[in-house]
Amino acid sequence: MGEFMLGVVSSLLATALTVLGGWACSLHARRWPAVLLSRITGLGVLRALPRQQLAGKEMAADLARARWVRVLAGRGNELTRDSFAPVWEAAESVQVLLPDTMSGHDSWLAQRASDIRRVDPGFSPGLLADQVRVNAAYVSEIRRHGQPVSLRYYNLPNLHRLVITDDVAYLTLYRQTEHGRNSPCIVAHRPGVLYDHALFLFTTTWEHSRPAD
Repeated sequence: MGEFMLGVVSSLLATALTVLGGWACSLHARRWPAVLLSRITGLGVLRALPRQQLAGKEMAADLARARWVRVLAGRGNELTRDSFAPVWEAAESVQVLLPDTMSGHDSWLAQRASDIRRVDPGFSPGLLADQVRVNAAYVSEIRRHGQPVSLRYYNLPNLHRLVITDDVAYLTLYRQTEHGRNSPCIVAHRPGVLYDHALFLFTTTWEHSRPAD
């Protein structure tokens, strides 16, 4: 009987350790230290994702209930996707910042394109600027239909993407030789230090940008 009970206890212990190990290695569990630290420091971080593309569904849900939206993009492809469809229909105010394609070969946009070409041979000279123009034309068409959308262009280092609503901010930190979708993304809530900083970055860039018209 003693050997039987020892075997049962050993099996239960092994099962418990397996479950605990799986929990500790899960993405959900790994978020808790960051969330706890964020609460202690007031940073307001909800999640830290290794790649921007992992935030897609969550961001779409946040955009669908946003009263206002602010976007600073390095290219703006997300603006044409389904995730932004509710924004054009329901948001009270949308402000979009895209890179200035009129700044010439020594612009920050040209520098970003050069960086991406190191890892993506299909990124021919001028392709990034062309993509920005297409996305800007899309936003301009939405604005032409009477939606409350403002568009401006910036010529500053292409270092991050910001998608900010009245409740949450998505801050993608571009790696020098990676597409934005493969760069890490931090999700921060309001109120919080990181949310306020993201909004400050957007507002400062907006004030030093040129209007689309």
